[in-house]
Amino acid sequence: MPAPRKYPDELRQRAVRLYRESDPKPVIKRLAEQLGVHPEALRNWIRQDQADHGERFDQPTTAETEELRRLRKEVAELRRANEILKAASAFFASELDPTRRRS
Repeated sequence: MPAPRKYPDELRQRAVRLYRESDPKPVIKRLAEQLGVHPEALRNWIRQDQADHGERFDQPTTAETEELRRLRKEVAELRRANEILKAASAFFASELDPTRRRS
């Protein structure tokens, strides 16, 4: 379960929209102070929005991040299932071994 978010999504969207619609672009630190958020949080939101809109390519988009998270979870589940199947296979192979002594 992910950690709860410190800032509501509405605030994030409003902050990014304010930055995008401003001309000239405001200083992030001042805009963050006006909105009552941490400047690095605002800077990260802006970077993520730019990546989502194809304006920067140094970080994955939100969709790519979600897909990566889903695929990692799926791989972990498949690895667990594979370990269970290996253990079951070894167990049944030992049960069927004709050279095994039974007591």
